[in-house]
Amino acid sequence: MRLPVSLVLLCLSMPAFAGAQSDDKFRQIEDLLPTPTSIRAASGAPGHAYWQQRADYVIRASLDESKRAITGAETITYHNNSPDTLNYLWVQLDQNIFRSDSDANTTRTLPSRDAWKNPNAVSFQAMAAMNERDKFEGGFKITSVKGADGQALKHVINRTMMRIDLPQSLKPGAKYVFSIDWNYNIGNGKVLGGRDGYEHFKEDKNDIFEIAQWFPRMAAYYDVYGWQHKQFLGSGEFTLEFGDYDVQLTVPSDHVVAATGELTNGDKILTATQRDRLKQARTAKTPVAIVTQKEAEEAEKTRTTSSKTWHFKAKNVRDFAWATSRKYIWDAQGYKTGSSTGLAMSFYPKEGNPLWGQYSTQAIIHTIEQYNKFSLDYPYPTAQSVNGPQGGMEYPMLSFNGGRPTKDKKTGELTYSKRTKYGLISVIIHEVGHNYFPMIVNSDERQWTWMDEGLNSFVQSLAEQAWEENYPGTRGEPRGIVDYMKSQNQVPIMTNSESILQFGPNAYAKPAAGLHILRETILGRELFDFAFKEYSQRWKFKRPTPADFFRTMEDASGTDLDWFWRGWFYTTDPVDISIDGIVEYTMSTKDPEVEKAWRRAQFASQPMSTANQADKGKLERRLDSHPELKDFYNQYDDFTVTNKDRNTYNEMMKGLEEDEKAMLKSGKHFYLVDFSNVGGLVMPLILEVELKSGKKLIQRIPAEIWRYNSKKFTKLIVTDEPMVGLTQDPYLETADIDTNNNSWPRKITQSRLELFKMPPPPSDMMMDFKTPLKTDKPESKDATKPAEKK
Repeated sequence: MRLPVSLVLLCLSMPAFAGAQSDDKFRQIEDLLPTPTSIRAASGAPGHAYWQQRADYVIRASLDESKRAITGAETITYHNNSPDTLNYLWVQLDQNIFRSDSDANTTRTLPSRDAWKNPNAVSFQAMAAMNERDKFEGGFKITSVKGADGQALKHVINRTMMRIDLPQSLKPGAKYVFSIDWNYNIGNGKVLGGRDGYEHFKEDKNDIFEIAQWFPRMAAYYDVYGWQHKQFLGSGEFTLEFGDYDVQLTVPSDHVVAATGELTNGDKILTATQRDRLKQARTAKTPVAIVTQKEAEEAEKTRTTSSKTWHFKAKNVRDFAWATSRKYIWDAQGYKTGSSTGLAMSFYPKEGNPLWGQYSTQAIIHTIEQYNKFSLDYPYPTAQSVNGPQGGMEYPMLSFNGGRPTKDKKTGELTYSKRTKYGLISVIIHEVGHNYFPMIVNSDERQWTWMDEGLNSFVQSLAEQAWEENYPGTRGEPRGIVDYMKSQNQVPIMTNSESILQFGPNAYAKPAAGLHILRETILGRELFDFAFKEYSQRWKFKRPTPADFFRTMEDASGTDLDWFWRGWFYTTDPVDISIDGIVEYTMSTKDPEVEKAWRRAQFASQPMSTANQADKGKLERRLDSHPELKDFYNQYDDFTVTNKDRNTYNEMMKGLEEDEKAMLKSGKHFYLVDFSNVGGLVMPLILEVELKSGKKLIQRIPAEIWRYNSKKFTKLIVTDEPMVGLTQDPYLETADIDTNNNSWPRKITQSRLELFKMPPPPSDMMMDFKTPLKTDKPESKDATKPAEKK
């Protein structure tokens, strides 16, 4: 189609569908966010009146290895930094989740019925867990709650929370000291799951203990929520206050202990050789074995009756966890990156080698190097990775990580798969990365899982790609979230932790993918990285909310992202942008010689009707036999150029300026492309324009193209030569759920057709009866006889 120059200019100057109705995907999100205050500023930064509570702990605890039990006593100094007067305190009793009558157990469902597509089947693992929960005597036994004067304090236990009534109101700026004595049984972590527990090794009859959520901890009190005493059901993790910890742990004297903080009495409990190795490790280029595999294997063979107390201290942390076993190999290596200087350490049994010795401590150091680039400098003196019953869980300076080689039952050789190798590296990066989110950037995990898991998964993916080229990690890539975005069983990211339906995709992968889209497609790396680091710096050792994150990212990037937060975080709309149609225009030159020749060519290109095809060369026509009937109109067609046409053209050209004449001869190609928003979530357009010469161009169009009409619009594309193809989102960077409508012309989807044989007929009992019995013992003469009826 030929397009007059006036119409071209009009298309370029007017917004598409400017008068169309719209549901306004770009309206601001003040209706979704809390009003800024002097505590939390409109910029997303902590306000001038920001405050947060503090809790310091002195803990003395001992492990009874034979009974698999912990006994402890703690003194808590609670600092009321709020402007509020408090009449009672709330303490978390997270071990109570293991009580048989806990909310977590009584409301538990059986998802394995759906997972295995058989409503009459339950996995062995699920049945073992159910049986263990019924018989395990879990939960805290609180034996004493006293004030600093030794007087008993009134307290009420409400499932996983305990209220302590204060004898006198706690005024703003005041502190209160009290103590709690307690004990509990350690559960089988391999069966019960959770985040701690023991693992038993049948071959050497030893245990590994991973101890977490192991002491009564102060619930958080803050400006947005007040007391965060939402019951612990298992998914929503922990919301805690910062403080200093002084912890003494008494364990069997042949055990090795890994714990939050720094060991303060190493000169008393470590051998001279171990102390020398630790000193060497601080400047080593590769991990140094503090306890070698040979030494750990020797320790496995005997069991001591004596005990030893390990004394740890940790400053400005929000939690404390530890692990202990005589099975542990211990290696360490110093690190220095930015202002971060410390010791990376790994603890693992011989069953973890050769995998753990090669990768664990290296992965810790790599994590700190990479996370420092994108967030904040790691402030703590140690970072540790511990192998045991838990597949992955994080605590300050300490993480529990699963993954081991597999032993061949015949040869005893230990090997590992590619999935196991990269699974270990990834889980270490992820769990050590949690030191940043939420152990330092202290979000409320009981409310919003995505604020730590999603942000951490995003930075994890950046660290993984910095490990090696083509690292096999997909979480965070927009294309990796497409199947979830297609699914029906969804809730918005902004859903409370305990109510999330598909936990991994919703709380981990979708937020991480969203941040990738922000970084690579919407903001660009420079703006995004600055804003993300600003958020990390603003909120380190403080408690941010979702609004603080959203506002900081906009404030520091200088970009209105309300449309993105609203769509990606508050809805379940997917991205599905369709190319619906294209009309091509070329410029009318006004020259009759050119234009009528063009129209003649267009007319000639029209398809011939079937009737005309049948008549061609066969139908006798009168004009052919009577040429005297031919006149002027038989000699000239409708596309013949007349003198009037030439005169009109020449007169018109006299009235044009030189730049206008050049415009008529430019030879530009104009394409009006219709786009529609099938999915509902607005997103930038990334258009790959393929030209006749084979050249490909990329045009990036901001999401604001949808602001006048979020359902559809028409975009003008101008090229110097004919366009032969157009693809929307060619690099799969927006999580578009249907790429079939992303191309013009439409592309054929390629796949493979698998042939299979029909299944055999149903079981033949007569044939089954004659099947030889497989046994390790010599075959019985009566092996083919049926069992007698009783």
